[in-house]
This record gives sequence, C-alpha cells and structure tokens, in this order.
Amino acid sequence: METFFAGNYDVIVVGAGHAGVEAALASARMNKKTLMLTINLDSIAMMPCNPSIGGTGKGHLVREIDALGGEMGINIDKTFIQSKMLNTAKGPAVHSLRAQADKVKYHIEMKKVVENCPLLDVKQAEVSEIIIEDYKVKGVITTIGSIYHGKAVVLATGTYLGGKIFIGSAVFQSGPNGLAPSLKLTDNLKTNAIDLRRFKTGTPARVNSRTLNYDKMQREDGDQKIVPFSFLNDQLDIEQVPCWLTYTNTTTHTIIETNFHRSALFSGEIEGTGPRYCPSIEDKINRFSDKNRHQLFIEPEGLDTNEMYVQGMSTSMPEDVQLAFMRTIPGLENVEIMRPAYAIEYDCIDPTQLKLSLEFKNIDGLFSAGQFNGSSGYEEAAAQGLIAGINAVLKIDNKEPFILDRSEAYIGVLIDDLVTKGTEEPYRMMTSRSEYRLLLRQDNADLRLTEKAYQIGLASKERYDKVVHKVQAIKEEMERIENTLIKAKDINPFLLENGSSELRDSITIANLLKRPEIFYDMINQFDINRPDLREDIWKQCEISIKYQGYIEKQLRQVEKFKSLENKKIIDINYNDVEGLRIEARQKLKAIQPNSVGQASRISGVSPADISVLLVYMDYKRRSKNV
Repeated sequence: METFFAGNYDVIVVGAGHAGVEAALASARMNKKTLMLTINLDSIAMMPCNPSIGGTGKGHLVREIDALGGEMGINIDKTFIQSKMLNTAKGPAVHSLRAQADKVKYHIEMKKVVENCPLLDVKQAEVSEIIIEDYKVKGVITTIGSIYHGKAVVLATGTYLGGKIFIGSAVFQSGPNGLAPSLKLTDNLKTNAIDLRRFKTGTPARVNSRTLNYDKMQREDGDQKIVPFSFLNDQLDIEQVPCWLTYTNTTTHTIIETNFHRSALFSGEIEGTGPRYCPSIEDKINRFSDKNRHQLFIEPEGLDTNEMYVQGMSTSMPEDVQLAFMRTIPGLENVEIMRPAYAIEYDCIDPTQLKLSLEFKNIDGLFSAGQFNGSSGYEEAAAQGLIAGINAVLKIDNKEPFILDRSEAYIGVLIDDLVTKGTEEPYRMMTSRSEYRLLLRQDNADLRLTEKAYQIGLASKERYDKVVHKVQAIKEEMERIENTLIKAKDINPFLLENGSSELRDSITIANLLKRPEIFYDMINQFDINRPDLREDIWKQCEISIKYQGYIEKQLRQVEKFKSLENKKIIDINYNDVEGLRIEARQKLKAIQPNSVGQASRISGVSPADISVLLVYMDYKRRSKNV
C-alpha cells in the first residue's frame, strides 16, 4: 500500500463517539492542534443504544463533565425531549437527572460543535496502525495510507474494534447501528503488547410508533420543573413528549423460553462477556424464572422519526422470535419492527494496563478512553474521554497529570475502579460505587470541580466567574439564616399544621431547617428579609444544614482516605519487600499503584499486605535519612 504524509498534530483522537468528542474538544480548547479521526462522520456522538443521557449514577458523571468544561451536558440541554429527576423519594446523594434525547439532533449539534472548534480537524478515516517507536507513540496510519504524526494519541474506539453482530443464527462483522467495524487495528495493538479481551453488549429493537396502542400502556411524563444538566443554564422550558410503560407477561416468557436454543447468547456463538446489570430479555427470564413480568419503557427516539426504543428488551433472538414475543405485550399487539435488536461483541483492553491518567503504562503518550477501557454507557465514555484529552495535553506540556481521586468526583471513582481493580464485565457507574456519595452529589459538581478545570485552562472564565459568585451567595445566605431569628409565637401555628413540635423561644432559620419536616421554601411568610435567590443556591444551604452531621462524618472519612492517598509509592521493587504474599507481590508489580491508598484497593492485596508495605516504606525512609 502506498503511503503519504498527511500532517502534524499535537493530539490525535481515534474515534468520535462520546469519549472521542470530549477528548478532542478538551485538547483543542487547551490550545493544542488536534485531529479526530472516525470511520464515518455520521457517527459523531451517535447514540447506537438508548436515546437518553444521565440516569442513576450516570447523571452525576454528566454534571461533573459539565463542571469541568466538557460538552455533554450543554449538548443534551439543547436536544432533550423529556427530562426527569430520578430517586427524588430518597436523599439528595442519589438524586440523578435523566433526559430523553432527540438522538439525531444530539448528533447534529455535537457535530456542529466539533466542526467549528478552533484547532480541531475532523476527518473520516479508519486507523489501521498506531506508530510506536521505542515504546513512545509517534502517530497513526489509516487504511488508505495517510500518515499523521502526533505527540499523543487517544484511543476511543468504542464497540467498533473487531465488531461482530449477533441476531439469532445470523452472525456478521459490523460496528453498531449497521456502520462499518474497525478490523485492522486489533492486530497492530497486539503487536505492541496491548492485552485485549472480548466484551459484549446489546440493544433492543426499534419499533414503529404508528403500530402501537398507547391506550393499553401507562403514560410517563417528564418533570414540570426542568433541571438543566449544564451549570451554564439556569432554567430551560420546552414542550416535552411522553414515554410509555408496559410489561411482559407469562405468554411473552413462554415464547422466549421455547426459543432459548435460537438465542446467540445460549447457542455458544457469543464469546464476549456481557453486563450482569443490564441482561438481555432471555437472560432475565432464564435467571429470574419466578417473575411473571418485567417492565418495559417505550421511548421516542426523536421528534422527526417514528422509531421508538423498547427499553428493557435487549436480545440476540432471531427477528421472527422478537416479533412474536413483542406482540404478546399490551400496546404492542400489532407492532412492526423497524430495526431488530442485536448483540454486539467487540475488542477492548484490560484497563489495569493504564495509569490513573489513562495513559498506557508501557507506551509513552498513548491514552485510552471509553468502552475500549471496558466500561459501558455514553456517560462513562465521555467522562474518560475528557480526562484522557486533558492528560494528553498535560503530557505534551510536561505537566503533572490531572487526576481526580475517589473523594473528589464520581469520575475519580470510575477511573480508579477500572485502573486499580479492573473489570470482568462492561463497567457501569452506580451511586453505590461511591463511598462518599453525600459529598459527591450531582447538585454540587460545579462547586467541587470548576475551579480545578479553570486552573488547567479548560473551564471558561464565564463558567468560573459564575461559580465564584455562587460560592459567595451561598456563604452570605448561610450567614444570614444562621443569624436570623423567628419568634416562637409567630411560627408555632405553622409548626403544628405541619406536624412539628411547638417552640418556647425564638429560633434561628438554620435550626428550624434542621427539622426533617421543615423546608426552606415552606417558610417564606416568616422570613421577611429573604433575598431573591436561585433555587440552586438556597438548596445548597438547605442540604448543608439538614445533612450537617452526615457530611461532617464523611469529611472525617475523607481525611483518613487522604492520609493513605498521600503516602506516595516511588521506586519500590516489590521483590525486595519481605513478608508480602505471592499474589499481592504479583498484583502490585502489575498495577504499579501511585499510593498506599490505591494499593489497598487492588483485588488480592490484603490489609496485612498493606501493613507489610507500610513498614517497608518507613524502613526505606529512615534508611535515606541516616
């Protein structure tokens, strides 16, 4: 094949999905000449699976991406068609925003952003080779012979690498949504000693909205009061569209059970490991045979299409079986399939090969992000892409990497879990994965992260100034409510009406808000000097007061966590550490943790091993001081 030199870049991003676009935008916005390559320009920020952004745990990631200067939150605010805050019956730590997207508009708007971003070139090409010399990345080569030189490369191949589709007995090579797969890069990565594995995911059928009977399904509307994803938006107001709830039944299950043998999942065709938390419908029925029904949400894919997404019914069954069992479901009796469900198998890496910066340990300047790292979901991908793009720039500038730890962000939890613990199945972010979730709420992501992003040159001055003003407003309001008294005789009737005990003496607003049944927006009539504040400001005050004891407890836990994180591990030969178990020694050598804290989270490293390591580190320190 003839080759030709096509250009020099600082950062080259391979892939233009949710990880790729965030990586490329971060790099370009940090003033680096950036190239983003994709097999098909029509796949930029494509949503090959569910038409939504956010959800439990995932909404936290989107808010953090936005606080750091990323694009996902801004883009979904432009293109959503329904918005809902999940888990509102629980505490604020697990409140999670989720928005249905017009998926075509989401793609179009993101494509506009990347195409018009200064210093960012977007080109359609399949990368077949990463140029690596002396364990240092030098650029990429495409399948048509174009050679691009780069100081850093970010791999964000998603589910395209070695993509294989399964629909019953039909098996063929393909990327998601009928697009071309990447078939040549895998061998090149293996040649460079990158450890690959096969994972699997899947997506439900898309059905024709004109063939549904909505009278037989339960209507699910969005929230009347819309909470934006982006902290740059104070409010949004659009006419939302409904989703619909229905259920499988015993007849549905019987058809599926009868055809288990025709599922690619059970026939042995699929080699890759799929996600336990998001099983296919046949897997659900096989594993939960005691359940008579499973819920399904029928979700619109956009305003200008008849396609509806059947959430909860991922499958690799043949199309005739898909049609048969769907027609047993209330509201879907006459359904017509527009795109059949499928499973997709793809190549990804063992993420323990990466540093916390998402750079490969053994290849200088090569970074990795998204589903290629063994995660699942648009939000997890975008979060990693953003961090990989930031760190590619910092690497070029010879600066320390930008690393968020577990106490600072859900993004820190996500990356630490992948890099330190690894994953044996596609990894999904959930609120339960965070030890400090009361501190890492989605509502305070800007207060936690925007200053950090501004310092590294990613968050804009406008965004930073907005946070500074918000911090000041919160401080002033906290001082006011801690010092403003309400007389007992004025508020006692109100307290009795709301099931709260009477007062004998005056009380500060802050102490009043400590009562679980009393909220800030209930006491306007008694708080006559209240300033006109945005809800996000007074909500911060309310949460700080109501959860003060719990927040202080978590802060003390963070202090203990930081004490181990701050014990850095530098130049230790684990073969010299007497008393370490063989498994611990092997794991520590493989992972090469940055700190004792990270070492303590490695699977196979016990508390006793950590004690041995601490003793050895203390011995080394004292030896140097002698």
